[in-house]
Amino acid sequence: MNLVLASRSSARRALLEAAGVRIEPDPADLDEAVFKGRLVSEGADARAVAQALAGQKALVVSGRRPGELVLGADQTLELDGTIYDKAASLDEARARLKLFSGRTHCLHSGVALARDGQLVWTTVDTARMTVRDLSDPFIAGYLLANQDAAQSAVGGYWLEGQGAQLFAHVEGDYFTVLGLPLLPLLAELRRSGALPS
Repeated sequence: MNLVLASRSSARRALLEAAGVRIEPDPADLDEAVFKGRLVSEGADARAVAQALAGQKALVVSGRRPGELVLGADQTLELDGTIYDKAASLDEARARLKLFSGRTHCLHSGVALARDGQLVWTTVDTARMTVRDLSDPFIAGYLLANQDAAQSAVGGYWLEGQGAQLFAHVEGDYFTVLGLPLLPLLAELRRSGALPS
């Protein structure tokens, strides 16, 4: 069976395909800022926001794909109780990296499966990311070489690239850092019969 991926994320697509899961992308086109803003105003924490966004993306696409299994995923970054979005500029990315320097932030990766407009499974996993002390010259060089990551990834880094140089310690699952708790997802797909066990 094909799994419908309610996302444009090339990283999530690559992870699933590398694991042998056939997918068909069908982005949810959800206004994430509005949805996230509402959740935060209602008191949702960063973990709950990641899980709710993943579920909402799956539900939106599931509503137009009857009978098909739809995967939604999302990730939030939290430092000291504050949720951070992708940097809107390189200057903002620079300020963000200075803020993260020498500190530990959390990446919360939510994933959900929906069928026929109903959530059938959801989970969220957290990785703790300890950034080493970063010098201003290092940050400048990093941003010059990694402009795409700086503005397209929520933390300003791709761990699978030069972003690995930002960290002193990572506690948690590698796939969770990349934005998809892959192992729990594969276990659920096997349990539900969507993948052979």
